[in-house]
Amino acid sequence: MRSSRVTIVAWVLVLALMPVEARSDVELKVARFFDPCIEDRVAIERAAGEACIIQAIFEAFSTKDNGITVDLLPSHRENYYPQLIAAYSSGEPPDLHLVHRHRLPNFASAGMLAVLQDDLLEGGIDVDDWSPAARDAATIDDQLVAMPFDIHANLWHVNLSIFAEADLIGSDGRPILPGSPGELLEHAAKVKEATGNDYLASDFVQFPIGARAVLSLLWQQGGTIVDGSEVLVDTAEMRAAITTFTDLFEAGFAQSSHNYESAQQAFLNGDVAVLINGTWAVDLYDRLVARGEIALSDYDVVDFPTLLGAPATWADSHLWAVPESLKTDRPDAYQATIELLSWINEHNQDWARTGHMAVRQSVLESEAYTTMAHRLDYRQSADIGRDLPIANGYDDINDALITALQAIWKDNVSIDRALKTAEGEIERLLQP
Repeated sequence: MRSSRVTIVAWVLVLALMPVEARSDVELKVARFFDPCIEDRVAIERAAGEACIIQAIFEAFSTKDNGITVDLLPSHRENYYPQLIAAYSSGEPPDLHLVHRHRLPNFASAGMLAVLQDDLLEGGIDVDDWSPAARDAATIDDQLVAMPFDIHANLWHVNLSIFAEADLIGSDGRPILPGSPGELLEHAAKVKEATGNDYLASDFVQFPIGARAVLSLLWQQGGTIVDGSEVLVDTAEMRAAITTFTDLFEAGFAQSSHNYESAQQAFLNGDVAVLINGTWAVDLYDRLVARGEIALSDYDVVDFPTLLGAPATWADSHLWAVPESLKTDRPDAYQATIELLSWINEHNQDWARTGHMAVRQSVLESEAYTTMAHRLDYRQSADIGRDLPIANGYDDINDALITALQAIWKDNVSIDRALKTAEGEIERLLQP
């Protein structure tokens, strides 16, 4: 009997010492719409800006002894989604890709995306650590079909020096913000009289930032542009939102001709008090100010102010999605992708250095996050963020509204005509 036990123990030791068959090396093809970082092999903690931080996160993962390497596919922001749709249509989608929340239904409704919740849990990702807004962004029909990466929103970026000259700084040292369209004009007049500068700048003619500002004011009034099959574009609420900005233009307190670059440059040059732009610019502006490379020297940022009722601002999310075909056809690669998602989730604090809001509650409540410059100044934006109803056809509806608003600002089309045109186009789009 003793001899048998010795033999069993010996075999157990032999088996324990035998090398375990390693998973074959896996290369994951990943698509993202951020431009490539011009620097290679930057440490995560030293990386700055969207392009370099995300690249550093992936490069660090590839150097781990895990048998997995990440191939970042070449991409360009403007043709990212046509390329992604073409890749799915050809049966060769990337193994992991970024997608905006408003684009998610285009992929999920066609059954293209893997349902992730159980696999993320098994991969060690605490999905309950995500904020409600972040989890909602990644959920379609009660199914978790993506992993949230951030929440980003329109903010007011503020030149405190101009505000100080116009006597618009409170006793707490923070900028005094308008609480109505009338106060907005009053504050703008103060800035113009004290400094000669415009009060506000934004991109009103190139990207949809100006349109998102109008929508923010529409939502503050409880309005929307589509309610089921009913189109609600030509409304008193929409007109109030639009005239808030056209009144500024007509008074000479803002320029309707700004594109993204010219609006941003006017702000960085110290020529405008407020720039409406997104969370993605916070880290960039902070770094430029710290280096003393620009005229702007006293920078602050705040939630989009409430001018017409209840707090609301435009917001969206970046999400990571996985093709269903990867889960069914290449289980090893799918498991490797779950490991990569876990790594990305671990580095949510690093991604938040862009200025985007973190999705993990544990990060949002951490000292590392709350002591980052300005983060507490716009923390409400995640809670008041809104967007158009998320559904197939979102892009066409959004484009119809943007076209109408830009026609008002660029081509002097009347508000009546622009709204009637947009309403008719959206009604056509909603026809079965």
